[in-house]
Amino acid sequence: MSHATAPTGARTRLMSEMKALRKEKWIHFEDDDAGNILKWHFGLMVINSESAFNGGYFRAEMVFTDEYPYQPPRFRFLIPITHPNIYPDGQLCISILHKPGEDLMSGEEASERWSPLQGAESVLRSVLLLLDDPEINSPANVDAGVLYRDRRSDYLQKARETVEKSKKDVPADFEMPTTFEAAPPPKQENDNDFWADESDEEYDFGGSDTGDDEEMGDFEDEDEGEEEGEEQDGSEEEDDDDAVIYRGAIAGR
Repeated sequence: MSHATAPTGARTRLMSEMKALRKEKWIHFEDDDAGNILKWHFGLMVINSESAFNGGYFRAEMVFTDEYPYQPPRFRFLIPITHPNIYPDGQLCISILHKPGEDLMSGEEASERWSPLQGAESVLRSVLLLLDDPEINSPANVDAGVLYRDRRSDYLQKARETVEKSKKDVPADFEMPTTFEAAPPPKQENDNDFWADESDEEYDFGGSDTGDDEEMGDFEDEDEGEEEGEEQDGSEEEDDDDAVIYRGAIAGR
């Protein structure tokens, strides 16, 4: 890939990704104009009743380079968050933001780190998952890691305080969602109208009250006639036999 085509490719892809993300409920872009497509400002929302940060609106920024998607973006929260994997400056310790390739020092495999197959959405979803499920084996904030491990109730209290502070950053013209699930379609009324329109009509499901019965009757009449004919033929044969016997008796006299 040449240096001349890299900027155009990065910007084209980012415009497409931003367009798709604007349809999601869990992210709110604060820059209506995409003048600088390489730097995003937005709010990430946590709507998960099981999360310590449920109800939070966390302002953040993501910065891309002209080498995107071959190099990962930089992500940073713009609000202090006490979390084992968040540095004091708001940056994250997360594998997906690390440069491509295997890292022998950290033990991270290439599949865990950034690759051109990843994208902005996969980064943001990974961030939300990390908020809900911290990785305390290699914490960026050691104090927060100890707090999460040993004094969970204190950690949860700090998380709730952070959520309340974050709500002050919600834009005045923006309404926080209460769920990310789409509303069910409205129930259709008068479901029986279809059948009611046809209630006065009769349907033939394989039988007939007219022609078929008449034809069947004709076949029955013919069968009865044949049986009667056979009986008559048999009686005529019996009469012939009786006549022969009678004539033989007379001749014997």
